[in-house]
Amino acid sequence: MDDPQRYLDPLILAKVRSLELQARLIVEGYLSGMHKSPYHGFSVEFAQHREYVPGDDIKHVDWKVYGRTGRFYLKQYDVETNVVCWLVLDISESMQYRSGSVSKYDYACMVAAALAYLILNQQDSVGLVTFDEEIRKFLRPSSQPSYLKQLIQVMNVGAAREKTRLAPIFHDLAERIGRRALVIILSDLFDDVPELLAGLKHLRHKRHEVVVFHILDEAELDFPFQQATLFRGLEQYPELLTDPRSLRQGYLDEVQAYLLELQRGCRGQNIDYVRLRTDADLGIALSSYLAHRLARSTT
Repeated sequence: MDDPQRYLDPLILAKVRSLELQARLIVEGYLSGMHKSPYHGFSVEFAQHREYVPGDDIKHVDWKVYGRTGRFYLKQYDVETNVVCWLVLDISESMQYRSGSVSKYDYACMVAAALAYLILNQQDSVGLVTFDEEIRKFLRPSSQPSYLKQLIQVMNVGAAREKTRLAPIFHDLAERIGRRALVIILSDLFDDVPELLAGLKHLRHKRHEVVVFHILDEAELDFPFQQATLFRGLEQYPELLTDPRSLRQGYLDEVQAYLLELQRGCRGQNIDYVRLRTDADLGIALSSYLAHRLARSTT
């Protein structure tokens, strides 16, 4: 039975609720919200004057300016529009891995639920995409608070048993998402780094803002194994029985090289890269990132 509260930890939500998820890019939206639009209209906040031309509605004439200058000028206003945010959730088999009490998939879902709650709470729109080797669900954005329950129901389906194919997914989304948006990716990013970076570049080329939450299990980062261990392959990889002590340093070197390549590639494309460990306090990690983001957007 679906539980709408499953991924809504009140302690996490309490830490992030007061923070606004603000896009750094100026975005076009379709509802009245809190974010500036590059398009001028006649509502909300004064921006500038422009000279009257025949056919303009005279109700927007600034009569005080006319009194001073004897010329007709119209008031123009910035339309405030809402951010459109897409949560892109990896449901491939590797996301099921857990060395502790929480799998990477469950952790990613808690991140997604907290962000969806926050976005809807500030009257912005959120949509959800789930994927493994192909897109499985494509829920278009809504700003209705009741939409959260539908998102949670999709997350409750759980991770799949398919492989990850990140680059084709990102290329597909870059073409499928029409309006400029904030695209938040939640994945362990187990794929060829140059190819997935090319997919992310396609999203940036379409003028989307991209945030990557890299979800990793603590054992994947620390490799704490000491005794002979049978490693069970995920995503169609075979099992391997080995002495982990002989592999540890080589493994850690490879992981660090992979993380560095990924982080540099994201930063080179002006993509926010946020690494999250499944043993970390999600409320602290998430609120820290959002506070940093908010401070950056207001400077």
